[in-house]
Amino acid sequence: MTQTIQYILLGLVGGTLAGLLGIGGAIIIIPALVFIFGWQQHMAQGTTLAMLIPPIGILAALQYYKAGHVDLKIAGILCIGFFFGGFIGGYIANHLSSETLQKIFGVALLLISIKMIIGK
Repeated sequence: MTQTIQYILLGLVGGTLAGLLGIGGAIIIIPALVFIFGWQQHMAQGTTLAMLIPPIGILAALQYYKAGHVDLKIAGILCIGFFFGGFIGGYIANHLSSETLQKIFGVALLLISIKMIIGK
């Protein structure tokens, strides 16, 4: 149960940042699955693509699924948090100035890039 809540919260954070920054949630969720939950990169990417199936990603996710790199249960759980997080992030973004939003976006991309390059 605790891990289910953690996945829902990850989906919520990913959705919130996606709505806030106009980014794909995978830029948040994939690194979190790899660095926080200890997943392998392929499983993180495949599961995240499965999460994004409604409405995108079905053909790419199918390829990962065929290779055994998708956890459908976790993809569904992440989807729940992402759905509501997108609403929250969109709401917040529309209450920020363009300049502030641009700075938040830049910092988010920079931090994620550094973490992905440096690794664990």
